[in-house]
Amino acid sequence: MLVPDPKIVRTLLTRYASLKIAQAERERAETARELEDVSYTLCVMMGTTSLDEAIVRADALLLTSGRTADVAPEADGDSGLSLAV
Repeated sequence: MLVPDPKIVRTLLTRYASLKIAQAERERAETARELEDVSYTLCVMMGTTSLDEAIVRADALLLTSGRTADVAPEADGDSGLSLAV
């Protein structure tokens, strides 16, 4: 099974949350369409037809990828430290 890139998943989740907030503040057809597109993409990437399940799986993926990054073995003189701030 292919595993989505955690950076892309994080970007999609962030975009989804931003669009939900924007739509709650002021309903617009353009925002609704973009929210639908992001929701669909999240479902496809996470291999589910349920948005709620896609969000749960995305959160689990990000949690797992964060843990493996914290314990990554040193290779080629790399300190194993994340470049993320």
